[in-house]
Amino acid sequence: MIRQGERGAALLSVLLLVAVMAVLAASALERLKLSTHLAANGAALDQARAFGQAAETLALMRITDLVLRDAARTTLAGGWNGRRFNLPIPGGGAFARVRDGGNCFNLNSVGAGESPTELRPNPRAIAQFAALMESIGIERAQASQVAAALGDWVDADDIPAPQGAEDDYYRTLATPYLAANARLQDVSELRAVAGVTPELYDRLRPWICALPEARLTRINVNTLLPDQAPLFAMLLPDRVDVPRARQMLLERPALGYSSLVDFWRLPALDALGAPPEAVEQTALKTSWFTLEINVAVGEAELQETALIDASEMPARLVARQWGDPS
Repeated sequence: MIRQGERGAALLSVLLLVAVMAVLAASALERLKLSTHLAANGAALDQARAFGQAAETLALMRITDLVLRDAARTTLAGGWNGRRFNLPIPGGGAFARVRDGGNCFNLNSVGAGESPTELRPNPRAIAQFAALMESIGIERAQASQVAAALGDWVDADDIPAPQGAEDDYYRTLATPYLAANARLQDVSELRAVAGVTPELYDRLRPWICALPEARLTRINVNTLLPDQAPLFAMLLPDRVDVPRARQMLLERPALGYSSLVDFWRLPALDALGAPPEAVEQTALKTSWFTLEINVAVGEAELQETALIDASEMPARLVARQWGDPS
């Protein structure tokens, strides 16, 4: 027999038990909802990556066709460079964009050598990097210092060049680290080099790349855009300024040049007596392409950037990166 005074305690116990069960049930339902949401997002992301790989395959076929269309040269005919190609997909949308990936300064060219971890400084490339920075408005002293520091970052020794920086400098930073002494795998690594501020990196980002080779990039004079004139001006520092380089690109024939001889015989260039090294850094064909892919499926969004090697046929994908490429 339950006493009158114990009935309230029993009721409180029951109410407490109900409250605890309600909290546990709500927690379980919340976890189930979260698990279901994560599973759905995971499935959507997997689907987005599958669509991204399909876009890669399509882009490789298109680039191969583009290069084989004219074995002697790559031009802007057809408006492919930077053009957005929409890709219809079920339950979402996607687009791909292909650009000439060789019209840039290859950061890895500042280190000469076959082994990616046994490189020596390349003075011409270092001077060219400084010239590029000057052509986009960076002061000469800062440009020379950053170019020298990049050379030290890539080369295999630990002896700093004049104006450069090696391990002794990086050890003194608030968060110490060591120089890579190897090729860059991504342009974002430049931010770790001495003298490279966030503002400087943002200004350089459109002009640089990190190709998986040590040689200087050969600029395709048939696909270089007028807005990219500094990339040509850097080949002939103190001889061709950016406005003159831009004007020459604006006067390019609609179908491009059929030979480099025709290009270098332009009156504005012929009178300069361009050194052979500068001539060797120009080309009529593109060997590297960059691919940008954006896919949206359900609530999942995928960004991908890829590097494509078209030096041999068929074109092949050599690197990819997911997320914001900056």
